[in-house]
Amino acid sequence: MKINHILISQPFKNSYSPYIELGKKKNVQIDFISFIEVKEASPVEVRKQKINFSDFSVVLFISKKSVDYYFRLAESMRFKIPITMKYICLTEVVAHYLQKYIVYRKRKIYIGKKNFQDIVPFIKKHYKEKYLLPSSNILKPEIPKILNRLNILWKRAILYKTTSSDLSDLKHIHHDILVFFSPACIKSLFENFPNFNQKNIKIATFGKNTLDAAYKAGLKIEIKVPTPKYPSMAKALENYIQKKYQ
Repeated sequence: MKINHILISQPFKNSYSPYIELGKKKNVQIDFISFIEVKEASPVEVRKQKINFSDFSVVLFISKKSVDYYFRLAESMRFKIPITMKYICLTEVVAHYLQKYIVYRKRKIYIGKKNFQDIVPFIKKHYKEKYLLPSSNILKPEIPKILNRLNILWKRAILYKTTSSDLSDLKHIHHDILVFFSPACIKSLFENFPNFNQKNIKIATFGKNTLDAAYKAGLKIEIKVPTPKYPSMAKALENYIQKKYQ
């Protein structure tokens, strides 16, 4: 069976996507369909969580989305973020994105490397501060566990929610490969299609949490990314097609 049709469970971003190049190179049709939707919490919903942005002196950013929704809601709730506010960013990518909203030279910013454990030294150094953790309704369980062990004053603010998209247009899935990037996408697949039968469909997953969710759902996984040899999904897909079907 030749691979003719791949579904990427993310929205189309731009024409320079490596998946577009993959499609051209291997003569494969690539579809981009987001399996999840992100919805902003309202100021009322934030207040119901007993969150007052002015109570906190440090913001912990674990993703670019958490940056967006924190600043959006701060503005809509008419909270003027003080120049003294400190920021701890999980990765350099998140820290760089923060520049969309603030001027670096005027703020105190601390940057981790990759894992949440990397920013623990910064938190310990400023243990007397009050920490706000903006997040979605989905959060890795180890994060609150780590923060609780540090015995600091912190609070999680759910500023946006990840929900399953309506995939009724995909009632008869005819793709050869389905590509997933988060456990929420796996959840969306089965919420939309409770009786989903994998049959000959190949499954590709990115990240350990996505892989674990796929296994838990009873899926057979053909492509697991990242690996030392194939850190990107596009390269892994290209290699898979090359080895198996060409």
